[in-house]
Amino acid sequence: MGFLKWFSDARPAIRRLPSGCFTVDRHGNVMTFTVSSAFHRGTLADIAREVLTLFREARASQMPLAEISLQFASLHITARDLQGGAIIFLSPQNVFATPSPDEARP
Repeated sequence: MGFLKWFSDARPAIRRLPSGCFTVDRHGNVMTFTVSSAFHRGTLADIAREVLTLFREARASQMPLAEISLQFASLHITARDLQGGAIIFLSPQNVFATPSPDEARP
């Protein structure tokens, strides 16, 4: 999967990770979004294309998914199927934060 390539660049730079959500239609067109306008729209389209591909491949394998959740070290991506389209949530994670008491319990 090509999720990691979206955040790599030949010239390293410090960038904020995206936060918010967006919806896409069945063709991958971004319809609505709450992600900052400073974040590149092409990357949102790439994320949408990969998410829609995952949902299509799951349906083709007769294992339809209602929701997927991808947890990276510093970014959490959650997507829900919307009858062909999807709503995608992007949540940056603070890897240096101490867990709350509720998260620390096994």
